Amino acid sequence: MILGCIADDFTGATDLANNLVRAGMRTVQTIGVPEGDAAAAALAGVDAVVVALKSRTAPADEAVAQSLAACRWLRAGGARQIYFKVCSTFDSTPRGNIGPVAEALMGALSQDPPAGTAPGFAIVTPAFPENGRTVYKGHLFVGDVLLSDSPMRHHPLTPMTDANLVRVTQAQLAHSRCGLIEHRTVARGAQAVRERIAALRAEGAAYAVADAVGDADLHVLAQASQDLALVVAGSGLAIGIPALHGLAPSAQAALLPAATGERAVVSGSCSAATNAQVAAFIAHPEGGPDRAFAIDPLRLAAGEDLTAQALAWARPRLDARPVLVYATAAPEAVKAVQAQLGAERAGALVEQALARVAAGLVEAGVGQLLVAGGETSGACVQALGVRTLRIGPQIDPGVPWCHATPPARPTGLHLALKSGNFGGVDFFTRAFGTLG
Repeated sequence: MILGCIADDFTGATDLANNLVRAGMRTVQTIGVPEGDAAAAALAGVDAVVVALKSRTAPADEAVAQSLAACRWLRAGGARQIYFKVCSTFDSTPRGNIGPVAEALMGALSQDPPAGTAPGFAIVTPAFPENGRTVYKGHLFVGDVLLSDSPMRHHPLTPMTDANLVRVTQAQLAHSRCGLIEHRTVARGAQAVRERIAALRAEGAAYAVADAVGDADLHVLAQASQDLALVVAGSGLAIGIPALHGLAPSAQAALLPAATGERAVVSGSCSAATNAQVAAFIAHPEGGPDRAFAIDPLRLAAGEDLTAQALAWARPRLDARPVLVYATAAPEAVKAVQAQLGAERAGALVEQALARVAAGLVEAGVGQLLVAGGETSGACVQALGVRTLRIGPQIDPGVPWCHATPPARPTGLHLALKSGNFGGVDFFTRAFGTLG
């Protein structure tokens, strides 16, 4: 194994794995740290392993413990570099978890550095220009607006109200300093970036937010960080890593078995992008209001078994056209629910209900399942008993189809795990066409 990756949520893991596969790396994604036969299978004949954790919004000590366990397993498997994958919108709170996990990983790698690497420093860049995420002067932009002016400021769990990533990162670091590698340095090439890293280390910094406004910048940063034991990044940096190891894009890397079974979408994200996708599905001839079932958190809290109702509604509708079960709602509706139930309880109720729905749909014959939302994806994958994912063709930037063999469907399940912010407005109807 060349690269060992630790992702703080499940959709972020597939996002990263997708970019690695597109650039020519044979990649497997695991759900948590594998054990026994699954561990051996995950390491067989691959260039990279992405360990998907559900740690983005977990208590910081739990996120640190999970990430360190993943790091130990990846290092034991021969990983030459650790890639801590964070969201392209840097989703976190003032308490973490990006800073605490990054410091813990750096501490572990400083004690046991991979051969030929330089521990004690990491670049930080969530940039993914292909998906509209760029960093300039240390500030994160979502499309044409600052992160703090984007819909992410209303995120129900990790509202992002500061676009200055140096300030955000520094606030989360307990023992380290964070600096900045400006775009004018990146534009001068990898050697200039290495010189800036050396200067920052001499000043006592252990991390540096790196500007990137285009793919060329990501290739420079990948080259400059090749000898670092740790990188902290979104999925964008991955596009430049395979070529450094003599790998090139190959169609064979994304081949999956033929798709079978019925089609369904489970959506828990309340992002602006997913709200638009739900509305587009309901308005589309392939969808329609008669093929969409809404999950109401307040009815769940009152004890109503909406899982059973959703499955009873869905079973007679399962055919070549997809059905949609969703808890997606506008920001004002989410705030109203959180005011009554609390953010954590509301989120947990929805995740648990949608996870049971996903498992029930697969048992009923669904073989092509699309899940929207990082937390929702984590809950659904765990409910399905999925342990490893083979990464396949890209649907939209950051979202590939994957293949798994959960206990409820030993013939195989095609699964797409979509970050709430990703995908075009017609994603829910168009995605299935890419499987043929």
